[in-house]
Amino acid sequence: MEDRLKKQLDFSLEIDKEKNIFRQTHLSGHGRNENDAEHAWHMALMAYLLREWANEEVDIAKVMILCLIHDIVEIDAGDTYAYDEEGLKTQKAREEAAKERIFSLLPEDQKEEFTALFDEFEENETAEARYAHAMDNLQPLLLNHSNGGSDWIEHGVAASKVYRRQEKTKLGSLKLYEVTDQIIRQNIRKGSLKDA
Repeated sequence: MEDRLKKQLDFSLEIDKEKNIFRQTHLSGHGRNENDAEHAWHMALMAYLLREWANEEVDIAKVMILCLIHDIVEIDAGDTYAYDEEGLKTQKAREEAAKERIFSLLPEDQKEEFTALFDEFEENETAEARYAHAMDNLQPLLLNHSNGGSDWIEHGVAASKVYRRQEKTKLGSLKLYEVTDQIIRQNIRKGSLKDA
């Protein structure tokens, strides 16, 4: 087998491990915890479906690939819960090390391509990255809302922290931020989110 193809297939098997990284968010209908691969797939389809609500014209194929690869690093780094203050302190360093190891499995040109895409998502400076971040924020919020806010209740999350996280949603889609604001307000009224 050609070396290039072998590297591509080895990478393909490696990223299958993303299915074993479970998140704090539960599937709708009070299902089990979702895994990173399900989260990325759901985000990518939502991005395509909701593209008319992006603040700017976007290359939707690029948005979808940003959604699909943004959490691959969690194979090594693990999932960091959005409201875990301690975990967030070391997240970037863990993810940078993971990015280097995992993307180094690829042929050099594809390593550079995937690294650039991952960095673009993290830097959040392009229209595509901003819209992908909106999906990264909206998708778990929708799931949690569908479950009566149970994940927020379990972790004692304050509304102010959810609003802080959703600031990036505004950058990608003002319309979808309006939806998140409505959901947050409903959960404050129901007591699923602490009004602090």
